[in-house]
Amino acid sequence: MRHSSTLLALAAVMLPTVAFAQAGAGSSKPSAEEDRGRQGVEVVGHVLKPVPLEWSAERMARLALPQGFDINIYARDLQNARMMRVADDGTLYITRRKQGDVLMLQDTTGDGAADMRRVVAQKDQMHGIEIVGDTVYLMTVNDLYRAPRLEDGTLGELEIIATDFPDGGQHPNRMVVMGPDERLYVSVGSTCNACGETDDESATIVSLNPDGTDRRIFASGLRNTIGYGFEPTTGAAYGFDHGIDWLGDNEQHEEFNLLTEGSRYGWPYVYALSRFNPQDTPPDESFSDYAAGSEEPIGLHTPHSAPMQLAFDARNALPAEYKGDAFIALRGSWNRMPPSGYEVLRVDFENGQPVGMKPFVTGFLMQDEQSPTGWGQMGRLAGLAQGPDGAMYLSDDENGIIYRITYQGDGAAKRPEPEFTNANAPDLNTGLVQKEEE
Repeated sequence: MRHSSTLLALAAVMLPTVAFAQAGAGSSKPSAEEDRGRQGVEVVGHVLKPVPLEWSAERMARLALPQGFDINIYARDLQNARMMRVADDGTLYITRRKQGDVLMLQDTTGDGAADMRRVVAQKDQMHGIEIVGDTVYLMTVNDLYRAPRLEDGTLGELEIIATDFPDGGQHPNRMVVMGPDERLYVSVGSTCNACGETDDESATIVSLNPDGTDRRIFASGLRNTIGYGFEPTTGAAYGFDHGIDWLGDNEQHEEFNLLTEGSRYGWPYVYALSRFNPQDTPPDESFSDYAAGSEEPIGLHTPHSAPMQLAFDARNALPAEYKGDAFIALRGSWNRMPPSGYEVLRVDFENGQPVGMKPFVTGFLMQDEQSPTGWGQMGRLAGLAQGPDGAMYLSDDENGIIYRITYQGDGAAKRPEPEFTNANAPDLNTGLVQKEEE
């Protein structure tokens, strides 16, 4: 794979030299592994679904956050609470894919909990959402809409601005993000675990004008990048891609990418640090040639942890240590032993560059003696958004809860320090990838 040296036209970005080597994620030896699929590869994987646990105050008190942060319930009984955005006046909007709608929630009393909710839009399989000023963009599987945001926070009539996006298949959950170049960026997941797609827009991020014109593929080779965004100071695009299933409990890592226009990111044939997928073979070129034409990730996280919505701190309301950082909701695994994810990951940025990966909220996954698998979970995390006061909102689409995370300093309740979930295997090696100087 070639290294990520192409720069987003909006800003010149240099990756930091301080990072971590990823020996465990491996670098395939092309001469030895071009045909490893035909030679036979042993893959050991597991289906392990932690049992859903009901929310309780006792379990919530065991959630781990960095010192000074606190967490409370902003809203509950929301059913399938998915992607979120928060308007400049603090009104929160959340999509509900199964209900096919958008909920508006407001805290009119200022006590940190929503006391008003209202359905403001309806379309089958509503999922992606973006807010730009007084315009809201909404994404279903195949269609992109916009609507005016009215004075009371409700939405006006939905107008379709782009249609005929590929059918969803295995990954129907689209997202939409406005870039600093005033173009919309729509994620289109792959239709399968690993296959050659028949639609050029599958497994890509598509870019288009806010009126739907000038639609083109921005980046390709992305299995399912739901969580992505633009670093506030440089304008560079970053995203977390879902790794391929059934390569083993500890393969494929979830990949953190610097997204640049025109680049390909390896899926479905190449992953991690130039490793070849033994399940599939490039149709018109060798693995080595395909790898040479693809970008490597700049970071790796625990396989199967399932990264969802990503939010940069763009409000300048957090302590200096956290300013400009990226936060990613990790939904959690169903096919790894031991389970992974069920947490919030933080990518530490300094001077507009990523310098490390750290746990931010953990504890939703726990060992449970009553579970037949030995594991239980109190949340399948999906959405993550930041409000104008710096508060972060985290949605759990299984229990129908939105959590509100705030910095309280010395006034915060004492909590355990967060640690990544089941990510301490000696050969796992997660974190930022060290790039050799050319």
